[in-house]
Amino acid sequence: MKVLVTSTNGQYIQLDVSPDIELENFKALCEIETGVNSQEIRLIHAGKVLEDNNKTLEQYGVKDSDMILLQPLGESATRQQRGAPAQSTGIGIDFSRISVPGASNQLRTPQPRVSQPRVASPTPAVLRDSLLANPDQVALLKQRNPRLADALLSGSLDQFTTELERQRREQSERDREHIRMATADPMDPSAQEKIAETIKQNNIDANMEVAMEHAPESFGQVIMLYIDCKVNGHPVKAFVDSGAQMTIMSAECAKRCNIMRLVDKRWAGIAKGVGVQKIIGRVHLGQIQIGPDFLQSSFSILEDQPMDMLLGLDMLRRHQCSIDLEKVVLRIGTTGTETPFLSEAELPPSSRLNRSAALGDSVTTAEDRDIAEALSKSVRESTGEDSSRATFSDSDIKKITDAGFSREDAIAQLQSNGGDVSLAIAALLAKSLKVPGQ
Repeated sequence: MKVLVTSTNGQYIQLDVSPDIELENFKALCEIETGVNSQEIRLIHAGKVLEDNNKTLEQYGVKDSDMILLQPLGESATRQQRGAPAQSTGIGIDFSRISVPGASNQLRTPQPRVSQPRVASPTPAVLRDSLLANPDQVALLKQRNPRLADALLSGSLDQFTTELERQRREQSERDREHIRMATADPMDPSAQEKIAETIKQNNIDANMEVAMEHAPESFGQVIMLYIDCKVNGHPVKAFVDSGAQMTIMSAECAKRCNIMRLVDKRWAGIAKGVGVQKIIGRVHLGQIQIGPDFLQSSFSILEDQPMDMLLGLDMLRRHQCSIDLEKVVLRIGTTGTETPFLSEAELPPSSRLNRSAALGDSVTTAEDRDIAEALSKSVRESTGEDSSRATFSDSDIKKITDAGFSREDAIAQLQSNGGDVSLAIAALLAKSLKVPGQ
């Protein structure tokens, strides 16, 4: 069973023990986790002091998920209250307390610092110079605190200072909240609810830590599958997507390949997927040269498509294509030939899609946040009120957020497009797929 041990100085420990464990052995286990001598520990459960060391926890009525209060006695309480200083990088910032999963199941709870002299934190300028002079620290910061790393690498001291102070304020608030939890009545339902939330987050962090150790590749970006081909004699890098229903081509690529003259506009419409895009029309039959083979395919021409061409399931099934990830090739069944997928260095700029909708703000660049903040400010200035108070229905906003965009961006685009949901989604999709530097 799991037992939550909370000490009077604000430390929380979750222990997995047997109901048959004797109190003496349980105290020894607490000594290992807290560093407090087992002879100087007083345990309290349900308002009663546990005194008989020969009794088991089950005999004392301790059940799964129960809380036991640990009260250090004598000088050990003072030592425990002082606590050990947090492990630091040597430059005045503790990366272990900023968005990093812990290495144990013990919750990091700030200790009172009344009796402990505190080293003055370095100024943002000194901290910034120290980090920039140490590439290893910059790499560590990118991994553990991407937002602060973005501000650091932006080259702006003001931006770095703003982000650093914001995170320090948030950490101070978390520290105060933990202290309030430590000093609250352990039997208070609201306090127990907060403790349960903290334990849940610790479990999530532990799961993430195990994933980082045993499956680090899951945190990397998987490159998409592209091949070299030719359309009407013009070289094109085509994206192979077995999840797309049809083969599509951008209007710009169609002009470059000189096939816009064959577009049948009677097939115009709307393409819906992660977003909404306008279909100009369809080229009913065209040739794609892949290696030595010439294959027939139809193309749906999209008005605002960042990729030149996307080979969909219609073309892949027609020519019995197989995606071989072991040999990293596309095998064409009707001809028996193979063509290699492009390496990361050969990918077109449009392959670098914005992943912030899928992974959250941790991968959003500082430039993206600046654009979002500027857009939000512009909306507030033009309307004379905060954008979050715009009078749009929750159903319209939910349609946009379900497509993977933030609520703020949804409201801003609804403002810009007169409340038209389709136009708002199209504008957000176009913005998210915009090639960097253009």
